Amino acid sequence: MLNKKSVDDINVKGKKVLVRCDFNVPLQEGKITDENRLVQALPTIQKLIKDGGKVILCSHLGKPKGEPKPELSLAPVAVRLAELLGQEVKFAKDDNVVGENAKAAVAAMKDGEVVLLENTRYRAEETKNGEAFSKELASLADVFVNDAFGTAHRAHCSNVGVTQFVDTAVVGYLMQKEIDFLGNAVNNPKRPFVAILGGSKVSSKISVIENLLDKVDTLIIGGGMAYTFLKAIGKETGKSLLEPDYLDYAKKMLDKAQEKGVKMLIPVDNVVAQEFSNDAPFKTVGQDIEEGYLGLDIGEETCKIYTEAIKDAKTVVWNGPMGVFEMSNFAKGTIAIAKALSEIDATTIIGGGDSAAAVNILGFGDKMSHISTGGGASLEFLEGKELPGVAAANDK
Repeated sequence: MLNKKSVDDINVKGKKVLVRCDFNVPLQEGKITDENRLVQALPTIQKLIKDGGKVILCSHLGKPKGEPKPELSLAPVAVRLAELLGQEVKFAKDDNVVGENAKAAVAAMKDGEVVLLENTRYRAEETKNGEAFSKELASLADVFVNDAFGTAHRAHCSNVGVTQFVDTAVVGYLMQKEIDFLGNAVNNPKRPFVAILGGSKVSSKISVIENLLDKVDTLIIGGGMAYTFLKAIGKETGKSLLEPDYLDYAKKMLDKAQEKGVKMLIPVDNVVAQEFSNDAPFKTVGQDIEEGYLGLDIGEETCKIYTEAIKDAKTVVWNGPMGVFEMSNFAKGTIAIAKALSEIDATTIIGGGDSAAAVNILGFGDKMSHISTGGGASLEFLEGKELPGVAAANDK
């Protein structure tokens, strides 16, 4: 699954190259407010331009649900991309994506030129991996490059269906980087290997926990999911987030860790308040949380234990914050973990989503080895699943 052909393995001179990017960027009044995904896509696009390919870019943006919506047009992306690349990016404005504008623009392309198609999700078939739209996309190109890891866990026309109708389907640099970091972390880690799982729900991380318990030396649990584990060992959790249906599962995972000799750490103290608000008075309690209070962060003792466990690690994967990091009073646990990761000599991988947002907001992003661009995709990778968008690329 992981040994895929990349843009380095093909000759694109004079060829039409369809590149699936992840330009799902936040927009406010037509302005891009975070261009990280555009910047991450540049190396692959620049490589294809330099090698003389005719570069046709496509992506989704938001959830138009098969209907053209002007506020979800990729037009602002074309403008900013042209500035970043230092050359024209022709925008093919077709509500049906592969329309007359797109066909004419592609037919007129010279080597090294760039065209951007309209939002692929303007077509209802996109998310259903419909054959007709897949064929239309493929008809524009000689070669397909998938560089959108954020959608690799979904089988859509623009990342999977299209590969059925082109001879050559490879991965771009960003996709390759994700495969290398996450693949090596899970399958061939330098040890000690520590995984940190936070976020709100145990139910969303069941397969991840199970898969990682077979691979890690230490598994650290934080965030809202910790209270289900605390309840499973007989602690009181007040009105904290709790998944009663997963108490048996949580206990089973704690037992499995013990059997395998994996250190599984859960909070020894918690920061609690009576309301889910940054203005609510808060205090630190032990593992028991009294009635009327809810846990919103890990406590100081837990921070010490967790950072100590991280100190000697050689590989760390982190997915999910330790508390409600958006509120300053309940961000200390997440800050402590991010700071600890920034100070160690190890491969540190942040698994997209909220944990990626947290390290960037807190200013530790540039200290991490790799921040994944796909929250859902990185989670499924950590579960050990084969991702459709990766599987569809040609093997070496």
